[in-house]
Amino acid sequence: MLPCFFLAAASLLAGQQPSPPGVSTNIVVTLEPKHGKEIPAIEQNDITVRQGKDSRPVTGFAPLANADTQLMLLIDDSARGTFDTEIGTLKQFVNSLPPNFDVSVAYMRNGMAQITAGFTRDHNAAANGIRVSLGPGGADVSPYDSLTDAVRKWPHTGAQRREVLMISSGIEALGGGYAPDNPYVNAGIESAIKAGVVVYTIYSPSVGHAGHSMWRTTWGQNFLSQLSDETGGESYYLGFGSPVSFQPYLEQFLAAQQHQFMLTFVARPEKKSGLQQIRVTVDTKDASIAAPDKVFVQASL
Repeated sequence: MLPCFFLAAASLLAGQQPSPPGVSTNIVVTLEPKHGKEIPAIEQNDITVRQGKDSRPVTGFAPLANADTQLMLLIDDSARGTFDTEIGTLKQFVNSLPPNFDVSVAYMRNGMAQITAGFTRDHNAAANGIRVSLGPGGADVSPYDSLTDAVRKWPHTGAQRREVLMISSGIEALGGGYAPDNPYVNAGIESAIKAGVVVYTIYSPSVGHAGHSMWRTTWGQNFLSQLSDETGGESYYLGFGSPVSFQPYLEQFLAAQQHQFMLTFVARPEKKSGLQQIRVTVDTKDASIAAPDKVFVQASL
């Protein structure tokens, strides 16, 4: 009996794999078709997460379609008057959201987020927070500062998904430069990543001279794309003019919600807390995945 006991104990120990060193980290990712319209079934072992040159262990991959979700509509108060024709569409969109969505509405003005409807599952009440844009007069400062302010004001709850649908020209008027290292844009991205907020953007032109300046408009769209790409969202626009309708973009946004997952992986431990570059890929199936470009990793103890 004694040899059998030791054999059983050895087998048990062999089956217990030591936990990999690092920090367990969660990010929201969205599956997309690589070719055609169908997304194949994706399992946890189909996904690779690289932090620098290191491949990191993936420990969880859970669907979020029915998860508790907080969605903020963040609207630029310097939007051109054509935005006002979309108010009915936006209200209908809010009222059509699933019951697991808490919705808030805020307007970007003077680099701040002025909340007109706090997070609520009363979608009709949230929809009533959507109003006409007030136009110029300090509104068109920096939508990215307003995003940072919105994240700062975000209530601390157990919602698994936090998302922003930003409607803006993307024009940054504080003079941070027209390059991917604009400090105001980067600050907005960093605040969203730290808070686990995925940002979707819809391009809508601004009033005044800035709204029809080609180079400002071009960089505005670039900044919106950068913001969405680096937080794991999507940027929607069609040329430099006002969209014919927000409806197709809102439908694409809702479709994306059905293919989102909470991806858990073990980040490499670092001496200091901070943002770390990551790359998430689907290597074995015919699918793409939208994920943040960076993740905030707490310092290891």
